[in-house]
Amino acid sequence: MSTKKQKKSAAREWVDALVFAVVAASLIRWLLLEPFTIPTASMEKSLLVGDFLFVSKMHYGTRIPKTPLQVPLTHQKIWGTEIPSYSDAIQLPYYRLPGFSEVKRNDVVVFNYPVEFQYPNDLKTNYIKRAVGVPGDVIEVKNGDLYVNGEPGMHPEEMQYSYDVITNRPLNQDFFNDYGINPDSYWAYTDGAGYVVHATDVVIERLKSSPVITSVTKRIRGIGAERGIFPDETKLAWNRDQFGPLTIPGEGMTMEMTPDNVIRYGSTIKNYEGLDQVEIRGEQLFIDGKPVDSYTFTQNYYFMMGDNRHDSLDSRYWGFTPEDHVVGKAWFLWLSLDQFESMFNKIRWSRIFKGID
Repeated sequence: MSTKKQKKSAAREWVDALVFAVVAASLIRWLLLEPFTIPTASMEKSLLVGDFLFVSKMHYGTRIPKTPLQVPLTHQKIWGTEIPSYSDAIQLPYYRLPGFSEVKRNDVVVFNYPVEFQYPNDLKTNYIKRAVGVPGDVIEVKNGDLYVNGEPGMHPEEMQYSYDVITNRPLNQDFFNDYGINPDSYWAYTDGAGYVVHATDVVIERLKSSPVITSVTKRIRGIGAERGIFPDETKLAWNRDQFGPLTIPGEGMTMEMTPDNVIRYGSTIKNYEGLDQVEIRGEQLFIDGKPVDSYTFTQNYYFMMGDNRHDSLDSRYWGFTPEDHVVGKAWFLWLSLDQFESMFNKIRWSRIFKGID
């Protein structure tokens, strides 16, 4: 005797569809592509606040989740609450599936913010910067200019610096709009004599020709320590514009633990090499209670910088970015919204469906 298959209720069909959608979206987000929105001005004008892009997990290889116990499609917190969306009761070892390539010099990379130690590695806040240095490279910044292995580094077309712009009269927002300078990219001196402006080389040349501009000077710091600079502001007189030289460590690279190298690499070994007992006592590195004269690194590291060189929290401040923190390659820009415009002018049509260099 045959029995007729009972038809699913409308509610059951909705639940099944929702479960399928969540599973499919979670798999795509984990294996292939993850959406990302530019939150700050650190990459302007290459990438703008309000740019929406896809991050390719395939380029460098999909990273197996270190923290498998997570609410699907969340990151750190459950939407709209302060409730953690994960449990760190289970932590898996780092493993990455084969990818198309390794991180290449000058790739735009999304990664987990390294010094956010309150979260597991894969749940730290996502950042986006340019990988200006790869393992073995020697990084140096002289008078604000980047050098890699003794040669001038890449100068992105839309890279910005900050400038002192002295004027012969007060300026309004309409003036700055004509030069593509948004309200977050400048501020007035307290005495009204001028402005600090973040702008590209092209915009600065245009400003210099304006009759209301008296002078334009790039804001470059001289030799001297800057608070919060990597690796130790009390021992090295480095700052955002005078930095290094500093060699980027890589997997299998052995370095002598001289007092100078303990300053440069001690915190990296302690925080990211997966060792249980690492101490820095004065100018000596100790592992498992024993002093070490040399150390061989177990993973690759990268030096990340924002294209907005004077408005970027990057490797000059936190240090190297470990390979196990790399999320993926910034790949494709699919939407861009201008926070300072409204309605039909809000979409930056010229930026839609663009690859990212």
